[in-house]
Amino acid sequence: MKALMIIISILLLLDCIALTLIVLLQQGKGSGLSTAITGAAESYFGKNRSRTMEGQLEKWTKIFGAIFLVLAFVLYIIVGRMAL
Repeated sequence: MKALMIIISILLLLDCIALTLIVLLQQGKGSGLSTAITGAAESYFGKNRSRTMEGQLEKWTKIFGAIFLVLAFVLYIIVGRMAL
């Protein structure tokens, strides 16, 4: 059980590092009022966002975020069972 806890802790640490790097690579969503006026969501790049680098970073942020939640929950369960 202790070996499993160490493995999950290492995976959680690697996921945290990857998630931090991915979030830092992303740009801001908009630049305020100019984005609202120009309608950036209606542009060609807004419609094909999943194909751009920014769209890929968003997708990977969601994936690594979900992995983080699952690993943290599993680690919580393991530590709780070890305390009994």
